[in-house]
Amino acid sequence: MERLAKLLLWQLLLQQIPADASNPDSVVVSVLNISATLGSQAVLPCKSYRMVWTQDRLNDRQRVVHWDVYSNYYGDNKMERLCDMYSAGDQRVYSSYNRGRIFMPQNAFTDGNFSLVIRDVAESDEGTYSCNLHHHYCHLYETVKIQLDITKKAKEAKQYWDGEKAVIVALEGSTVMLPCVNRNHIWTERHSEEEQQVVHWDRQPPGVPHDRADRLIDLYASGERRSYGPLFIRQKMNITDTAFAVGDFSLWISELESADEGTYSCHLHHHYCGLHERRIYQVFVTEPVREKKVVNLTTHNTAPAIDPNVVRGHNVINVIIPESRIHFFQQLGYIVATLLLFIVLLIIVVLITRKRRQRGYEYNVKKYGEKDVNLKEFTVDTTDLTQYKSEDIRLDYKNNILKEKVEQARSFPAKNIDLDKDFRKEYCK
Repeated sequence: MERLAKLLLWQLLLQQIPADASNPDSVVVSVLNISATLGSQAVLPCKSYRMVWTQDRLNDRQRVVHWDVYSNYYGDNKMERLCDMYSAGDQRVYSSYNRGRIFMPQNAFTDGNFSLVIRDVAESDEGTYSCNLHHHYCHLYETVKIQLDITKKAKEAKQYWDGEKAVIVALEGSTVMLPCVNRNHIWTERHSEEEQQVVHWDRQPPGVPHDRADRLIDLYASGERRSYGPLFIRQKMNITDTAFAVGDFSLWISELESADEGTYSCHLHHHYCGLHERRIYQVFVTEPVREKKVVNLTTHNTAPAIDPNVVRGHNVINVIIPESRIHFFQQLGYIVATLLLFIVLLIIVVLITRKRRQRGYEYNVKKYGEKDVNLKEFTVDTTDLTQYKSEDIRLDYKNNILKEKVEQARSFPAKNIDLDKDFRKEYCK
């Protein structure tokens, strides 16, 4: 659901932006999401009947204008064709009554003025007139409607707009002109159509903006084709040779890969007809679904007979874990193994550190143990030591060596040896 919501939001945003920076008048006409499996062939449909080019030799008959009138004067409420004219031909008036009475300018397709002139108007001329412009090549149809009313009073003759069409109130017996002017270049000028029709495809890799899209193919109505990019891309992406003949400019992508994902755009430009359209396709490449193989152990499609004398054990249920879960368990196993290895290394470091500390303590004890003195060899006079024991010796230890000497002095107090006493004993003997 979250992915679908993102796609819908993405479509709304694309519909609000211009279709092509080089053609600001072009519009986005469709946005499609296409999903295909890896290695398959994808088709991005891009069709437009307005882009069909058949190189018609009768170019002069591709533009036509005709006037019709809808009248209920005779109570039949019917539509009647009055006259028509092609871009390189004489105008034709259908009713003999109107010949010489109604006409259009001869230079209509040069000047763009297709107005209808009616001489000596009568009450039978009342009705709704329509000026119809048809461009069969560009598939353009434009219509202008005018309401004509007849009056016998000159003061009532006027022109106004009723909100939908122009209304002309003409004096009976006068000459009136119904205006229809369109000076657009497609109605007044001739162009080389095959040089102004072009279709091109762009591709935006994920994360790349539209203005930096890669051009894939350019195709012109004259038959010229241009392909861009590396050779392998030009070989796997193509448009049919009959594109302009049938109006099908779909892009075929063969042997889909994950790198083919992205946003594709089909640009249709018909400069002569004023057509600028863009179609957008978001392509996703999915993994193919793997079929589960079922092994049939039966013979001739018959199940083996059940032996009632055989004691059967418990039923075994095989659980098939999806590939995604297996991958998850593998990653979890890697993490757990890494943590256990880290804990073992930490324990080893702690043990080595403690062992080194114990060795250092034994060395210090041995060092000071070599200096032990046998106190039985000396006679110690302790009569004068009481005053020293009661004193509080406060020393400023400047370093560890002085501290060690003070500790030794406390452990082994000074000995008072009376050498004169030993001398007197020897002399008396």
